[in-house]
Amino acid sequence: MGSALSGIKVLDLTRVLAGPLCTMTLGDLGAEIIKVEAPGGSDDTRYWGPPFQNNISAYYLCANRNKKSLTVNLKADKGKEIIKKLALESDVIIHNFKTGTMERLGLSYDVLSELNPRAVYCSITGFGETGPYKELAGYDFIIQAMCGFMSITGSKESGPQKAGVAITDILTGLNACIAIQAALLERSRSGKGQKIDISLFDSGVASLVNIASNYLMSGSIPKPLGNHHANIVPYQTFDTSDGKMVIAVGNNSQFEKLCSLLGLVHLSSDERFRTNSDRVKNREELVGILQNILIKNATRHWQNLCNDNGIPSGPIYNVEEVFQSPQIKAREMIVEMEHPEAGIIQLVGTPLKLSRTPVTMKHHPPSPGEHSQEILDRLGYSEEEVKEFAEHHII
Repeated sequence: MGSALSGIKVLDLTRVLAGPLCTMTLGDLGAEIIKVEAPGGSDDTRYWGPPFQNNISAYYLCANRNKKSLTVNLKADKGKEIIKKLALESDVIIHNFKTGTMERLGLSYDVLSELNPRAVYCSITGFGETGPYKELAGYDFIIQAMCGFMSITGSKESGPQKAGVAITDILTGLNACIAIQAALLERSRSGKGQKIDISLFDSGVASLVNIASNYLMSGSIPKPLGNHHANIVPYQTFDTSDGKMVIAVGNNSQFEKLCSLLGLVHLSSDERFRTNSDRVKNREELVGILQNILIKNATRHWQNLCNDNGIPSGPIYNVEEVFQSPQIKAREMIVEMEHPEAGIIQLVGTPLKLSRTPVTMKHHPPSPGEHSQEILDRLGYSEEEVKEFAEHHII
């Protein structure tokens, strides 16, 4: 049985995280990905570290498996010719250059879609291709600040905080992946490709979900609540005698069970706490009462009791504890690959579990230009032409 996206060819002009995550996901699903960089390698993440394994960056490895690498000078006429030849045979063309860059290179959607009207062309930028911010740099950290994400993350004491990972990059990569597959599905009916305009800013704003909806409905500016939930109580971290844990009570039935478990049965009928709306209004008072009980025993004690009584809860694992958990092995969330320079590498597995067309790990994250000869041979270039390209730094 082939992979879900077998036969789909992707011309990947992206670097860093949002674009590479998108194309890696497509590659995991079976698409053929040709990753294009400038001669020598121009994906900045190749140099972001430590850690490195035999001079190969962990950051680069995280988002670039299941790809082949071609190096091309996009400013050279012969380099543009190579890209246009690849565009002719590609189902998807994706880049994350700043707004206007592809137009200046003569590789715009209008140019490439005229060559290949069936191609799905995806642009990933910081703020999108329209609007007054379209020329601004689009780094994840800046987007988290400007899309409202940081304003609701952290606490009153900490001030605005970013997420621990480049969350708007990640969401943008996934949104691009969704949009590309939707466009390919539509193409199967119409026979036509189309342009996709995806931005980190839009993805960041959309990620505000209920917080944004709360504001749009009430006009009240959301404040950072630390590990509390804006709309549900109790749904937060609590201190125990040996650390912290999370308790996430989503309905009245679960709240009644928690009260019984803690020896506080009377609270579930207390008019201050009977409904979730009541609990949100009297958040501080209720949390103080619960905290006074939870601090008396260890996390494991409360975790076992919560599990036995159907109360959603969990310990706060560090990353080492995550990867040592038996669930990681059961879900195959660590995979090993052989890399020609780094040796055996460990990568995070895929969250995509398909029963008939499972994800396969075919290619290690490539070195710059590792597959240039193979790809150019396929495009019909002679050995002499390829040698000349290398001599003139076109590849």
